[in-house]
Amino acid sequence: MQKKYLVILGDGMADEPLAELGGKTPLEYAHTPAMDRIAREGSMGMVQTIPDGFEAGSDIANLGLLGYDPRTFYTGRGPLEAASMQIELGPSDIAYRCNLVTVRDGMMADFSAGHISSAEGRELISSLGNTVPSATFYPGVSYRNLLVLHGGSGSVTMPPHDIVGREIVSFLPRGRDGAALISCMEKSREIFSGHPVNRARVAAGKPPATQVWPWSGGKIPELPPFREKFGISGGIISAVDLLQGIARCAKMEVITVPGATGYLDTDYQAKARYARSALGTLDFLYLHVEAPDEAGHLGDPREKVLAIERLDAMIGTIMQDFSGVIAVLPDHPTPVRLKTHTADPVPFAVHGKGQDETCSFSEREGENGAYGTISATGLLPLLFSPSS
Repeated sequence: MQKKYLVILGDGMADEPLAELGGKTPLEYAHTPAMDRIAREGSMGMVQTIPDGFEAGSDIANLGLLGYDPRTFYTGRGPLEAASMQIELGPSDIAYRCNLVTVRDGMMADFSAGHISSAEGRELISSLGNTVPSATFYPGVSYRNLLVLHGGSGSVTMPPHDIVGREIVSFLPRGRDGAALISCMEKSREIFSGHPVNRARVAAGKPPATQVWPWSGGKIPELPPFREKFGISGGIISAVDLLQGIARCAKMEVITVPGATGYLDTDYQAKARYARSALGTLDFLYLHVEAPDEAGHLGDPREKVLAIERLDAMIGTIMQDFSGVIAVLPDHPTPVRLKTHTADPVPFAVHGKGQDETCSFSEREGENGAYGTISATGLLPLLFSPSS
């Protein structure tokens, strides 16, 4: 019988010791019996998910953790999200992630326009139509949308979550596509300024989506199919287009979970149920939860602790009848102090392949684990190796 493998990814779960948590990190402070059991009965280590020279992003980290070296395969976040949305790109098309954001007095106030709803976002994005002839806009989930530039060449861009509270003028797109992207931003400001969606949001005390913010463009990457690469079937559960896009590019199964939102209110237990069902047919499952990262971007330690505890309860449900190899880890830190990602190594724990002396799941325990520090692309070979 084929052994089952499960990786549970708590996005942005790693952090720093915080005074408001008594000098503990959110992972150390949270009540996490399931993750602690994986560490106590298994082995730990640290994984460097961001190669030198790359920005600390979930696209880079998760691509590597799934076995695809970003130095070879990464072309941008936009094309991965295009793959998730099953948008066909032409040979001269460049796909950009396109956030709905709130800019006030020239400063980035909110990279998600108050986590605008998908329905509101769809209405706003649809209103842009063909305002820029060379660009096509596609609505996605919440603030996460897509812009395809036809005849594009690429541009230097900045993730909006990295410049919250800063003036945007220094971070506008640069390079060959810069003028076209800035034109899209200016047109969106004009159209959104009096849009009924924004008028309703302001009346309800919510931040309006004042404009679009395109970033991380590129062409669709050519990934070797997961089954050919590793010899087993694989699937992904995630509410985030990025992860679904990687899965589609790698010919993995994408499992859609009703109630999975990619935000703090995601249905953790629904994810647990669907994971248990998927493992009945798949050999490998990658289960991604976005909520800890969102709490980190909000700078809210209590919300991050709560997200971690809910994720742990989800793991506990899955482990009730799981017999195989299970690993748990973040993709990168998202410290609440910084409200953005860092490239520091993150802890990982593996259950079902031997035991070391670690006793709980945390950053400090990971540094003492028997696995030492590995690269992101080394994780799956470690899990799939026949040795314990």
